[in-house]
Amino acid sequence: MQAGLLSCAPETPLREAAECMAQRCCSSILVMEAGHALGIWTEQDSLAVDFADPLSVCRPISAVMSHPVASLHRTTPVSEAAMRFTVERYRHFLVVDDHARPLGIVSQSDVALNQGLEPYLRLREVSSAMRQTPMVLGAGTSLAEAARRMREDGEDAAVVGSDAEGLGILTERDLVRFVARHPGNAPIGELASRPLLTIRADDALIQARDLLIDQGVRHLAVLDENGHLAGLVGFRDILAGAEHGYLQDLRDALEQRDQALARSREHLQLAERVIEASLEGIIITDPQTRIEFVNPAFTHMTGYRLEEVAGHTPAILSSGRHDAAFYREMWQTLQEQGFWRGEIWNRRKNGELYLELLTISAIRNEAGEVGHYAALFTDITHIRENEEQVRRLAYYDALTRLPNRRLLEDRLAHGIHHAHRHAQRLAVLFLDLDHFKQVNDSLGHALGDELLVRVTERLQGHLREDDTLARLGGDEFIVLLPDVMEIDEVTRVARRLIESVSAPFELGKHRFRVGCSVGISLYPDDGDSDEILLKRADAAMYRAKQEGRNTYRLFKAEMHRQDHHNLALETALRNTAESGEGLSVHYQPLFDRDSGSLQGAEALLRWTHPDFGTVSPGEFIPLAERSGLILPLGRRLMQLVGGQLRDWLDAGLAPPRVAINLSARQFWQSDLVAEVADLYATYRLPAGQIGFELTESTLLDKHQQAAATLEALRTLGCYIAIDDFGTGYSSLSYLQELPVTSLKLDRSFIHGLGQSRGSTAILAAVTGLARELGLQVVAEGVETEAQLAALGEYHVTLIQGFLTGRPVPADAFAAAYLAREPQSENSG
Repeated sequence: MQAGLLSCAPETPLREAAECMAQRCCSSILVMEAGHALGIWTEQDSLAVDFADPLSVCRPISAVMSHPVASLHRTTPVSEAAMRFTVERYRHFLVVDDHARPLGIVSQSDVALNQGLEPYLRLREVSSAMRQTPMVLGAGTSLAEAARRMREDGEDAAVVGSDAEGLGILTERDLVRFVARHPGNAPIGELASRPLLTIRADDALIQARDLLIDQGVRHLAVLDENGHLAGLVGFRDILAGAEHGYLQDLRDALEQRDQALARSREHLQLAERVIEASLEGIIITDPQTRIEFVNPAFTHMTGYRLEEVAGHTPAILSSGRHDAAFYREMWQTLQEQGFWRGEIWNRRKNGELYLELLTISAIRNEAGEVGHYAALFTDITHIRENEEQVRRLAYYDALTRLPNRRLLEDRLAHGIHHAHRHAQRLAVLFLDLDHFKQVNDSLGHALGDELLVRVTERLQGHLREDDTLARLGGDEFIVLLPDVMEIDEVTRVARRLIESVSAPFELGKHRFRVGCSVGISLYPDDGDSDEILLKRADAAMYRAKQEGRNTYRLFKAEMHRQDHHNLALETALRNTAESGEGLSVHYQPLFDRDSGSLQGAEALLRWTHPDFGTVSPGEFIPLAERSGLILPLGRRLMQLVGGQLRDWLDAGLAPPRVAINLSARQFWQSDLVAEVADLYATYRLPAGQIGFELTESTLLDKHQQAAATLEALRTLGCYIAIDDFGTGYSSLSYLQELPVTSLKLDRSFIHGLGQSRGSTAILAAVTGLARELGLQVVAEGVETEAQLAALGEYHVTLIQGFLTGRPVPADAFAAAYLAREPQSENSG
């Protein structure tokens, strides 16, 4: 362990931190604040620095550090630390005390130096551990390019070739020095460390380790018998194979020990001491397999003392899990080969089952007759349990026990190779549940999880044994169909899956339906890699949602072109959100139904682009929601409306209240109320001049938090309208809990007047409820005189639609609807 921690504050520039590491020859630096470790920056992290940008080394270290910091307790054995380095792929661990206070840093190099591997290293040649295909870069390669390639290939060093100066090497430690003293994006031929120290491939690994220590370097070039570069070897390579080789050597040593027992009776007393001290359980039987001796490790693992098992056969430990054929094969192998090795389940004295790695050897006398059998075993139950747990965590979804993305990608890559080899098709189905969020929100996450398990069972019931069903996360599933002959096979499967999910579910006291949308991509028609096939199946799924849900769509070539269009449109929208160019506001009037007087206006954002022309809100608003641009666009809209209202007021006009639509992301911003208050103050607007419209789905998520935000907006005088009321999972309870002022009936109910009994009934119910609760009702989408006349029967306060006024620019709105404020008698 490296004591005397090298640390720095979070605001320390990266260059200064790297300078400290270079001076102390440390491979890492800890980022500390108030005695706590916030993160760590290591030599490996230097690969992520953009050396083409001089400012990249001036960033605060907190912006580039790795966090959280992986840690080990100070009592952790070195062997366990070595295992964790291998399994978790870390190169540094923070060593902490009982109170989680930092004591030091342990690295892979420390383990390689202190694990007691000298016997193993003396028996192994350099060629057994070296990297046979080291990265070799030309002398003209730029520093930034070299760092990028090392990072992408997972290399900690690269050989630098130069005809003039010979071979050199560029390591992570060199990059730390370059961070400290930035040389610019220079060719690495000028920066490489020389000379490149070498060792022969047939030298012992102990020589390589000693040379690395003596010369204070991290890597050696390995030369073959002709003196040519054959590979690289470093501490990481030495450590990588040490554990496996060390255990194999240990097993070989145990076999040699058993052979020594058979060959030399005069060393029996010494052998017995070795057996007594062994951590492996040992049993010695006579030729009839009656137990004569067991060691303390046997008693510790099984619970049986020698006097309890002496004279019995090892069958006293039998678990009952293995049939007679298993034991017949074991003894046949033992008689033919003289030993048997394998895994076997046995039972302890307390009845507990355990898995052991067992080796049985026949010990023969000088006449070649079997005089004894010796069995050595190790309890590997926890090892197998840990391996299985790691495998499950790494490859399977914890809720549904389905393969996760990692295992899916492995199977998909294998399936593509198989399909290519046999000239077959392969299908990828991307399945997403419809309205799962509403189920989760209304019934709770526990029932939502149970629903996912039930959906999994239904889907598995309609798939073949060779098909793969995986869960990506949330309510997204992937089905992999190999050996597809005709596309009709795939669409039939898709229809079966949709039908199975669409059937009613009964969970507890709840009975409901959900649907699913499926997107399909085919190999090789739609792509030749797992990434492309998944992406295009996803795109097809979204198209299925857009075109009605609870259906399937095949990926088409024109969808690929549409993706490019969407990407270009998103880029243009991002630029517009930053600059504000091309954005304008149209205002649609709201009139009192009975008097016909102007009562308000709705502000509607419009976008005109030099290349795309006038882009429909139905296209760019959903795009802004998906890309996260709705927040800057929403702020632009509020500023444009605030400025326009101020201009009208300064011109002596009397503008009505203006409603701005708020997306869910805008509403749940922590600083929304402060932003609105600042808008009123900046443009000196009268209280209530600006109000807001929200969809009911926004408020259904968190009633209590929503109520607090709405109350704060109402305090500023803002009126609140629920837009598109009645189209979602309407909850009537929130109307009396939340301080809303208006309900806007969705246009679908207005268009259904006189045509749909359902629309008429809903309209009557909603308007009657609004009247009892003292809420205004706005009918939007009124387009005909007949619709306006029909609304006279209901509690409808305001009218909005093409019949009374279309959305128009600010100047046209002012000319058509705004009157000047009357001047006072004292005005000049």
